[in-house]
Amino acid sequence: MVFHPPAWVPQLPIDPPDSVTIEQFMTSEALGRQSFAKSRNPFTCGLTGRTYSWPEMTQRVDFLSRALGKRLGWQPNEGTPWDKVFAVFSLNSVDYLTVLYAAHRFSGISTPANAAYSALELQHQLTSSGAQAIFTCTVLLETTLKATRAVGIADDKVFIIDVPGAPEAVQKAASQQHATVDQLIAEGSKLSALKPLKWTKGQGARQPAFLCYSSGTSGLPKAVMISHRNVIANVLQIGTFEAHGRKKNGIVTQVEIGLLPFSHIYGLVVIAHSGSFRGDEIIVLPKFELETFLAAIQRFRIQILRVVPPIVIRLLRTQDICSQYDLSSVRFLYTGAAPTGEETLHDLRTIYPKWSFGQGYGMTETSTVVCTTSEHDTYDRSSGSLVPGAKAKIIGFDGQEVTKYDTPGELLVQSPSVTLGYLNNEKATNETFVYHDDGRWIRTGDEVIVTLAPSGNEHIVVVDRIKELIKVKGHQVAPAELEAHLLTHPAVSDTAVIQLPDENAGEVPKAFVVLAPAYASKSADDVAREIAKHVEEHKAPYKWLKGGVEFIEIIPKSPSGKILRRLLRDQEKAKARKSGSKL
Repeated sequence: MVFHPPAWVPQLPIDPPDSVTIEQFMTSEALGRQSFAKSRNPFTCGLTGRTYSWPEMTQRVDFLSRALGKRLGWQPNEGTPWDKVFAVFSLNSVDYLTVLYAAHRFSGISTPANAAYSALELQHQLTSSGAQAIFTCTVLLETTLKATRAVGIADDKVFIIDVPGAPEAVQKAASQQHATVDQLIAEGSKLSALKPLKWTKGQGARQPAFLCYSSGTSGLPKAVMISHRNVIANVLQIGTFEAHGRKKNGIVTQVEIGLLPFSHIYGLVVIAHSGSFRGDEIIVLPKFELETFLAAIQRFRIQILRVVPPIVIRLLRTQDICSQYDLSSVRFLYTGAAPTGEETLHDLRTIYPKWSFGQGYGMTETSTVVCTTSEHDTYDRSSGSLVPGAKAKIIGFDGQEVTKYDTPGELLVQSPSVTLGYLNNEKATNETFVYHDDGRWIRTGDEVIVTLAPSGNEHIVVVDRIKELIKVKGHQVAPAELEAHLLTHPAVSDTAVIQLPDENAGEVPKAFVVLAPAYASKSADDVAREIAKHVEEHKAPYKWLKGGVEFIEIIPKSPSGKILRRLLRDQEKAKARKSGSKL
């Protein structure tokens, strides 16, 4: 059975164009973007207030491209896209998209890199993508140079993006050794304009715009080839879906937070592209610091917070600080990248009763959003409804297609935003992107159910990664469910749940807990028993923490907030090997 968007969701206003670049789409009123007359400045620095209008940003792209063409020897209609690849390894900046689009002016490819990477991890991305140059920021320059020198990228092909925060003397020293974006723009303003691109029909659907790296469940991250049309399609899908709720609230344009890394698909497409396409203003912050975050909401009167679950927990646990700031402008809090538990949202609603809450679900491989929440149809349990143009199948654990509500299975998705595949990894591509009689689908690896919300609309509830489900005596236990419940206990500041092998049950859950400061002086054994009892009083016996409770300093997470349970499982296996036991 194929599931579709609810009846209230309109069709896409146009077929996603396949012969224009992302930048051309984003700056063309004829293709549906908010008129420039009604648009706010797309990006404003939340620390300094630095901002550009859309025409100013477009000119910066133009001048930057001219300078890069001269320095790198690139021409718009010569060579292949793979001859013109550069990386962006930086914290968020108002010039982040300016830099990404510069590659597209040459029909090239940009590859955003996770700012948390080590030099070795960055080296892997530079090598596998074939990057010939890189943009970074001052605080990441040392890491960058270790990686670029290891792969043979010359120092004069390392450029600097202005990100506030580094000492002025450090920034000045870096700019004397490496050209900055502003220096390149000044240089390009004196050069001749580039020749316009000459694209053939369908080139935007066939050609990668971005190489974004998916964390995967094992091994090194894989490069996902995301076409121009993939991003264009998802921007249209998100905008069309959310327009209904915005209209009911009388919203033409709004101000939203640009905190999540633009190197991550959530920050890149949902925030940086979809928001600015609708004429919204994105308040850019380079990293999460609670008081800076709160101050930006207060100063810029931010209305929508697109965040990840760890930030939601911080808002809950730091009311002594949050209450010092005026957050009355906030209307809608939206979470993605990982599920947020119903209990957590309930607790947050008691503090901020005027806020609405929604969630969404997507992947790098779907160029982000598959399902999302409209402000007029919220349901705490779910990740929303399918966006226009997307279809879903659920394959049950018996291998058959699910035809009933509330029946679990693996989610498969068909959408114009589903990407081209993995670069130089045919095996992974064939395993993930599959063909049925009705076309090409992506296997998400996530267990979901389709259910009817109180509104009567179909919603998708994401249970957890199938590979991470804990199987206790034939029952399936979702780590995310236990984590959400544990976070309601006052002793738990943060948590992750994994499976341990068990002779009798097959597997049992074990919780790793970051202890709340108020409990630091109490007996660890007593607190562990109290936490375990908290689960036993509310959950079925097969969900009890038979694997124990272990206190740790920090839960390993990706920059987007996903818990890296695999690292905890690897640590448990290492401990087991050391002790001589089996795991």
